[in-house]
Amino acid sequence: MPEVAEDLVVNRSLTIPASELRWRFSATGGPGGQHANTSNTKVVLTFEVQSSNALTGLQRQLILDRLGPVVRVAVTDERSQSRNRELALRRLRDRLREALTVRVQRRATAPTRSSVQRRLEDKRQVGRRKSERREQHGPED
Repeated sequence: MPEVAEDLVVNRSLTIPASELRWRFSATGGPGGQHANTSNTKVVLTFEVQSSNALTGLQRQLILDRLGPVVRVAVTDERSQSRNRELALRRLRDRLREALTVRVQRRATAPTRSSVQRRLEDKRQVGRRKSERREQHGPED
């Protein structure tokens, strides 16, 4: 299995060594003529979260919870294997960054006074509009 020697910089606190990334190359299906039949342009990049020494405990737990024990990226977009390798690295980096993002829990707050006033004024206008649509019953009825 060929190794591609390039560490993956995910963010400032995480760089995954090239030795922890597993590459697999194969022929891709679909159109492309003779080139597609003879070139191994499909790239599958695999990262095993459990066995990684680059991750801290919190990073490992976040990735396991959000992506699972094995993160796999397959790329067949380009006719060039080197371009597909670049795309695979970029996609893996983006997926790991997204998984490591700590989402702040939103706290519900009370509506502001002005938003309550706007809502009530809108309700009054709708009510006025509806009452104007009704038939007016006068003294001759």
